Amino acid sequence: MQIVKTAIEGLLVVEPTLFEDPRGYFMESFSERDFTELTSIDVKFVQDNESRSRKGVLRGLHFQREPHAQAKLVRVVRGRVLDVAVDIRKNSPTFGRYVMTELSGENHRQMYIPKGFAHGYVVLEDDTVFQYKCDEYYYPESEDGIAWNDPKIGVEWGVDESEIILSEKDRNRKQLSEICEF
Repeated sequence: MQIVKTAIEGLLVVEPTLFEDPRGYFMESFSERDFTELTSIDVKFVQDNESRSRKGVLRGLHFQREPHAQAKLVRVVRGRVLDVAVDIRKNSPTFGRYVMTELSGENHRQMYIPKGFAHGYVVLEDDTVFQYKCDEYYYPESEDGIAWNDPKIGVEWGVDESEIILSEKDRNRKQLSEICEF
């Protein structure tokens, strides 16, 4: 596996090694030993989640508040998404900035999102399957989110706004400045 640092400290792109032959391919989607050795991050994942979505679905920007903040390792098994992580660590020099990367069943990339980030993605192909590991369980009372179209963050989702499909909850999220000092 290769680890690619992004423009925001702690936010990483993980590129698993593929072993291909005429039958197809094999890869380790995660190795705790290798991840810790390459990143010096000691993370213990406790929950795996999966969603399937059609083209245009936008899920995010989600996070869990302390004491149940979550680090995540996210990937796409089938299809394609534009994956976004926004730094919401109040004392961070990159507070309010985001990194976006395309994750797909073909490129096998993953993104490691540490605690203190809001996360979301927009689906680029029908029948996309998205998986993620979390280092903390889901606690509904800690769930929160930021408006997907917060102008101060300025995520360029790469999809026409008229094609975006949102949950009712995501349609009514507050802007980051209403949640944290910007």
